[in-house]
Amino acid sequence: MASAAEQMAANLSWSALGKATDLRQRIFFTIGLLIVYRLGTYIPVPGIDGAQLRAFMDDAGAGLGGILNMFTGGAISRMGIFALGIMPYISASIIVQLLSAMVPAMEQMKKEGEQGRKKLNQYTRYGTVFLATFQAWGIAVSIEAGGLAHDPGLFFKAACVITLVGGTMFLMWVGEQITARGIGNGISLIIFTGIVAEIPAALAQFFSQGRSGAISTPVILGVIVMVVVVIAFVVFMERALRKIHIQYPRRQVGMKIYDGGSSNLPVKVNPAGVIPAIFASSLLLLPVTISTFSGAQTGPIMSTILAYFGPGQPLYLLFFTGMIVFFSYFYTYNVAFKVEDVAENLKNQNGFIPGIRPGKKTEEYLEYVVTRVLVLGSAYLAAVCLLPEILRNQFAVPFYFGGTSVLIVVSVTMDTINQVQSHLLAHQYEGLIEKSQLRGKKRTAPKAPARR
Repeated sequence: MASAAEQMAANLSWSALGKATDLRQRIFFTIGLLIVYRLGTYIPVPGIDGAQLRAFMDDAGAGLGGILNMFTGGAISRMGIFALGIMPYISASIIVQLLSAMVPAMEQMKKEGEQGRKKLNQYTRYGTVFLATFQAWGIAVSIEAGGLAHDPGLFFKAACVITLVGGTMFLMWVGEQITARGIGNGISLIIFTGIVAEIPAALAQFFSQGRSGAISTPVILGVIVMVVVVIAFVVFMERALRKIHIQYPRRQVGMKIYDGGSSNLPVKVNPAGVIPAIFASSLLLLPVTISTFSGAQTGPIMSTILAYFGPGQPLYLLFFTGMIVFFSYFYTYNVAFKVEDVAENLKNQNGFIPGIRPGKKTEEYLEYVVTRVLVLGSAYLAAVCLLPEILRNQFAVPFYFGGTSVLIVVSVTMDTINQVQSHLLAHQYEGLIEKSQLRGKKRTAPKAPARR
């Protein structure tokens, strides 16, 4: 039997969007900031030789068509002020989350509530500045080595570092503003916008290759069908749950005895989301990104690394798969689903799994279930992320078909739609409450009979 809230959500009409003024303002605010972000990707870093950069990107675009260019919405290929994108913030956030799960002092901060959360956010910002500065300096040095600067020297390096770090910090602020005053998760929406904005160019390139005969018509049709199947598969897997039955005993409150209830503890097949794919891709594509701008200055060590760990190489695919599996387990057990915390919370709430003793036995059982569920979840992540590598090497298909991009687009779309529906549902509840209050005001209490 569905609850009243579930029935209301099922009957929810998108026409209610016109009446939800607050939600409409949030959507316009989000769109406005995302437009500002897209405009910033076309503003170049000072001192870059535009003609040399375009010629360089035409030759080396394939090497930059990876995860970094995807996350920056093409800004890295244009060397815009947002060329670093939001990746330093994401990396710093992941590192702080992992440290807060392993370092006792930071774990205690996480339990301090709002005050501890502010401290961890401050550490994340410091980490973002450090990582962005390190990456910006590396890009500035690489640009000079590649002969893409008008006037190379210390002044160019300083200007490049300040511009790129400032762009990353501005994007971090934009993401926080969207999360607080807009709709959806701001950081995820920035990445989502960058990916979606580059899809038309990738499609045009893909179909132009078909017109020129570089790709046959059956391959084009097969890729289109495969993209639709992959999107449906990702949606199915992201919504897939393993439900664990939880039982609550009878309890007495005062003179009343309440019957025991039951519920389900949902365990996602992929609790870590897209983070393992992002982290693994970022680490593996770092040598490619550095060497691309360095040009002929690549040393023998870097050349050896690229020969064995370049995109599409067997060792690259093997380590990519291994790192996705490793980060899936590591992030899930340390951040996304800490079995000891879940077992402790169940014990404090007097809940138990039928046939399993509360405490240590419950923790062992949850670890048993999550470990086996993650076999399917990590295999699904690895399969979807390896798809674009195979397509790029076998059929010269642009990077945006499949892989991490599909995971991010589908996940962010589902999350944003859920948030919009939640706001509409809350607005509908407010309307019902106002109507009930108006009805109550119209009903006047009956007058008492006059005494004689």
